[in-house]
Parts: sequence; structure tokens; C-alpha cells
Amino acid sequence: MVKPVVAIVGRPNVGKSTIFNRIVGERVSIVEDIPGVTRDRIYNSADWLGRDFNIIDTGGIDLGDEPFLAQIKAQAEIAIDEADVIIFITNGREGVTDADEQVAKILYRSKKPIVLAINKVDNPEMRDQIYDFYSLGFGEPFPISGSHGLGLGDLLDEVFKKFPELDEEEYDENVIKFSLIGRPNVGKSSILNALLGEQRVIVSDIAGTTRDAIDTPYEYDGQEYVMIDTAGMRKRGKVYESTEKYSVLRAMRAIERSDVVLVVLNAEEGIREQDKRIAGYAHEAGRGILVVVNKWDAIEKDEKTMNAFIQDIREQFLFLSYAPIVFVSALTKQRLTNLFPMINDISNNHSLRVQSSLLNDVIMDAVAMNPSPMDKGKRLKIYYTTQVAVRPPTFVVFVNEPEMMHFSYERFLENRIREAFPFDGTPIRLIARQRK
Repeated sequence: MVKPVVAIVGRPNVGKSTIFNRIVGERVSIVEDIPGVTRDRIYNSADWLGRDFNIIDTGGIDLGDEPFLAQIKAQAEIAIDEADVIIFITNGREGVTDADEQVAKILYRSKKPIVLAINKVDNPEMRDQIYDFYSLGFGEPFPISGSHGLGLGDLLDEVFKKFPELDEEEYDENVIKFSLIGRPNVGKSSILNALLGEQRVIVSDIAGTTRDAIDTPYEYDGQEYVMIDTAGMRKRGKVYESTEKYSVLRAMRAIERSDVVLVVLNAEEGIREQDKRIAGYAHEAGRGILVVVNKWDAIEKDEKTMNAFIQDIREQFLFLSYAPIVFVSALTKQRLTNLFPMINDISNNHSLRVQSSLLNDVIMDAVAMNPSPMDKGKRLKIYYTTQVAVRPPTFVVFVNEPEMMHFSYERFLENRIREAFPFDGTPIRLIARQRK
């Protein structure tokens, strides 16, 4: 299910990032604790009253040497393109400014639902100052305090009223949905075109449920697929070319709707920080992952070149140790036919459910081989493990003290599970819970 997107927009120094961090809360990313990925904080997940949504902090979109008003306009345009609902942040201590009115004019033209928030209203006496903000034309303003967390509940209640209706999944569960993600110019579209050109049955091109994405259903060797193409990657204009962070925003929508994500790298350019950011979101979203190194035909090679590149990927993407790697050329169509069997295998592994008795045999053997850690004379006891979900495979480990489940021991148990069961290409989640 695709999560709705909220964007926080406003002129500088109104507290956009403070509000963003308050709404996101103390969420700890799975990727964040693993070396090898740089997390970009302009886009994150949050939840309110049990419903998940994504949120964009446009204050984190750096447009370099662009003039002041041009930056505001560009950041607002990115938010307008991506968001289902926009939170317009102003500063209650400074009143309505010319820059606020400039942002308001841009938002008028968006035709998107707007919720006006007056930040830095830290005490009740200041609430009389909010009436001037009715002049911006967005209805009732919501007084809030990002630094103290006041009024955010009422603000989010109003945001939720404006969310679009949830889309039901329109494809049969046997259809494998996959997407190609990566930085601009790594060759995603070339791979897509080469793949579609080889298909014996191309069903149709239809508009997807996600804005600016194109779903291409087709069949190959008896298996039905839907290729989710992030058409917005090809969007025109300097705004989108001036910041690579934008590619993360586009990729997120495709990631959420995919069973398997193909992380595309450019063999000529090597690995960049943005590659790790985008792959990190796919990992965190729990999707099956295949690393595709494109433009392999353009590299001068000897018998050591491929192994050296694989080693570099493993060192740079430590959190993707489970993901297979394939080297292809969209130009020459080298190894492109290998992609579909690998996508099939990853999809099957992503949905694999393990019998509890076999799972517990593996866990108990692992504990016997490497006893659980001790802390202050007390040992972590593992009583029972059960699988509670697929896509990704998720396991609950019942223990005496969940806080004693150290990251390193959790990784040890994960490795033993991977050795025993075919989970190539899919992340797996381990959750420690106290046995009642």
C-alpha cells in the first residue's frame, strides 16, 4: 500500500526542520545503525494514530547558489510535485512577511490541500497574534510550537482529513512488481527499454496508481510482471537537475509499490553516496533487492575486474550483504535475460515462510554453538522463535530480557537463519520480545 506524502513548506527560519523532527519522532532506522550508508534526512516515515505516512522537509533541499526567493520557489515546487498534503509553516513571532506571501502565491497554484501552521506560538498569550495569518487565504491557522511539541496533534488531525482515499492493490498476488531505482544517468530507462524490447508479450502501458509513475504489465516465460517506472526521474527543469536528493523522493514511491527493487549502479562512474542513500531506503522498506551494475561493456576488464567491483560493492553496501549482484549492459543486452530468473527467486524468498519446528532447531543449534551474551552476571535466554510475517520475512524471538539482545548477536542469529533457509535477496527482520 502506498503511503500518503506530506510536505513541510515555508520560508527559512520558521522551524521547518524542528517540526519535521518532532513529527518523525525518535524513529531509529534499520540502516542508520549499519556502517556503509549515509542517510538523507529530507524524507522519512512517520505515523499518527496508527496510519503511516511519508514526510518531506523541504528545508533540507539545498539548491546551492540560487537566490533567496528562487530557493523558496524551487523547494516549494518540489514539495508540490511530491505531496498529497502540504503543511505551510509560518513564524508567529514575526507575523506575516512578504516571503510568506510569496510562498502562499506558489501554493495557491498547486491545487493541493494546504494546512497553515503558525510556529513558535509557545504560550497562550501569543494566540491573539495568529489572526493576521487568515489574510494568507488558507482558512483556519493552527498555532503550534515545534520546540515544545504543542498543537501538533490538532495539526496532524487536520492533515489526515485531507489525505486521499487509500488505493486498493489492483494486481493479482501472483504478479511480481519490480522497479529500477538509482541516480540519474545510471541507465535505468535503457535497461527498461532493452527488457521490454525482448518481451514476447507486452500487455499495455497504463497509468499507475502513483502520480508520475507508469506501470507496464507484461509476461515473460509464463510469469506475469509489473514494471513500475519512475517517470518523474525524467522531469524537465533546472530544479530537479540541481539536487540529486530529488531522485530519492521519486524512488520512494516506486519502492513502496514493489516486491523486488533493482538498484542500478553505473560501472563507469563507480559507487557514489547517493547510490547508498537510495539503496538504503529500499533496504529499510523491507523490499527484495538485486544490485544491477550497468554499462559493464564500457569497462576495460581482466580476470580480476569483476571480483574487485563485487568486493567494492560489499564494502560500500555492508547493509546489502544478502543482495545478489549482476553485471549487465543495456546497450549490448549482455546478461539481461538473467534478470528475470533472479527476480523470480528473490520474490519467492521474500515471501518464504519457515516451519516453526525447523526454525527453532536452527536457533537452538546456533545458541549451542555460540552461547548468548551475559550482562552483569545475567545471561540472555532464548525460549522460542516464530515467523510472524513475510515480505520481508519477520521473526519474533521470545527472550527473558529483550534489551540484552545485542546487535552483534542478532546478526549472528540472522546469519545462521540465512545459512539454513534460502533468503538470498531479501532482508529479514528479527524482533526480540519478552516472554510473558
